[in-house]
Amino acid sequence: MQQAFRAAILHCLADPGESGDSAAHQYFEDGILVVEDGLVVMLGEAEAVLPQLDDGAELRDRRGSLIVPGLIDCHVHYPQIGIVGAYGEKLLDWLERYAFPAERRFADADHAREVARIFVEELIRNGTTTALVFASVHAHSVDAVFEAAAARNMRLIAGKVLMDSHSPESLSDDVETGYRDSRALIERWHGRGRLGYAITPRYALSSSLAQLGSAGRLAEAFPDTWIQTHLAENVDEVARVRRRFPDAGNYLDVYDRVGLLRERAVFAHCLHLEPAEVGRLAAAGGAVAHCPTSNLFLGSGLFDLRTLADAAVRVGLGTDVGAGTSLSLLATMSEAYKVLQLQDQTLPPTRALYLATLGAARALYLDDVIGNFAIGKEADFVVLDPAATPFSAQRTRDVESVEALLSALIVLGDDRHVAETWIYGREQTV
Repeated sequence: MQQAFRAAILHCLADPGESGDSAAHQYFEDGILVVEDGLVVMLGEAEAVLPQLDDGAELRDRRGSLIVPGLIDCHVHYPQIGIVGAYGEKLLDWLERYAFPAERRFADADHAREVARIFVEELIRNGTTTALVFASVHAHSVDAVFEAAAARNMRLIAGKVLMDSHSPESLSDDVETGYRDSRALIERWHGRGRLGYAITPRYALSSSLAQLGSAGRLAEAFPDTWIQTHLAENVDEVARVRRRFPDAGNYLDVYDRVGLLRERAVFAHCLHLEPAEVGRLAAAGGAVAHCPTSNLFLGSGLFDLRTLADAAVRVGLGTDVGAGTSLSLLATMSEAYKVLQLQDQTLPPTRALYLATLGAARALYLDDVIGNFAIGKEADFVVLDPAATPFSAQRTRDVESVEALLSALIVLGDDRHVAETWIYGREQTV
């Protein structure tokens, strides 16, 4: 049966760029989004679409709201949701003091299942319908988050963290067990429903060259999997990588030499890249997850979107919880705007939406199935309520354009403004 949603509707068709090119988005002030069997089947102005609806179509009137595509988180650590706001460290010390102790608790499979359930519910509460997720080193932590996502038919990509070097003994595996466990998880979960597997070396300092090489062999054996890791997040980290891998041309080259740079490889942060790394990322089809709340919280640096975009590197937004301070991609867009303002770059609201929808889908090589409301795409979408709080209701009452409305929602919005989250044509309750 057809479901038709009547509201203001906004989605991106391309990257609006720093100018906020109006041709890159499509807006229907009084629009209809029509969904059938989990897919988008019609989209347009209400006046044109209403006469085309099937007899018996269910019409849901959401006028006064704004419907946008489901939001996509390109980098998040689900075992770290309990340490958001942990105070007072830079990256490497923060890992030792907060992140690793939190992840040790995932040796308990019951704990992993409980946190996975809460994590998926919080994604939905914040309008996130797709995520690229770090689990812990424990294989059952991956099972737990996939089970929670599968119960809602959610599109989620996750992987077991690989660490065998400069890591706590309780969170270390070795080359053989890391390879074996990862391969078993790929065979169990990858391509099952809307789930996908990401080969997940934590970062260059936490894996031996042998383990990185084994991850590269997995990537070669399973070319349609994803790869996720960290790259050039912190100045001290970059210096340590240079000392540890003196034969590598740069940080990215450490991954490239072992087969971990290709399409569907997503590198978080990328704050301190050399020009050669930017060019190589673009040439290989690698993507970057921009994580502004984490970068600011840990004092890691400022993300240079202009340089990466000019080089045609794919970029999407990531919350990076738990160093990131919110699972809300609205809040993440707001912080991304501020990061670019500090560098005399601009982030128009439609481009911020692009980075959390179609741009993120392109970073994950999923733009053929999600990211906007093109006919035939999966019906993941969010109903945003501008009047969810008295303040936002007053602020948005007399806005003159959808860009102004979206800008206000990005700055003022949070989970209260996510009135409904729909995944594959089904409303989610939390």
